[in-house]
Amino acid sequence: MQNRTLEIGVGLFLLAGILALVLLALRVSGLSPVSSTDSYKLYAYFDNIAGLTVRSKVTMAGVTIGKVTAIDLDRDSFTGRVTLQLEKRVDNLPTDSTASILTAGLLGEKYIGISVGGEQALLKDGGTIHDTQSSLVLEDLIGKFLLNTVSKDAK
Repeated sequence: MQNRTLEIGVGLFLLAGILALVLLALRVSGLSPVSSTDSYKLYAYFDNIAGLTVRSKVTMAGVTIGKVTAIDLDRDSFTGRVTLQLEKRVDNLPTDSTASILTAGLLGEKYIGISVGGEQALLKDGGTIHDTQSSLVLEDLIGKFLLNTVSKDAK
């Protein structure tokens, strides 16, 4: 009987360890559900969204304040429309704030960084960030550098 109790205890301990690892993996991957009641949506339009994905983080001053929930193509302006879900604790963003697509490290993941403006008017739920900076595409940068080098050599 004591051996059976020991086996059940070890089994429960192992099950708790596996459950903890699954929860940790969900939290790290960004798949954990976030209630929409304590957040609000903003939209931003970019000319180039290369490398940005749904569930990418949104940061301000290096602090994560939200995530990207959708990426669409605006059929009228032919630009990429990004839907941002931001936490309610940062509901005081001025209307002239800037959204930029940044890269973590040299070749890391893409995320959106928000720089605060100075206007008195604030962005509301469903508002749009008009001042945006698109993603820097490394291949385009290398191509421009090579074309410049070839142009200088031809002269």
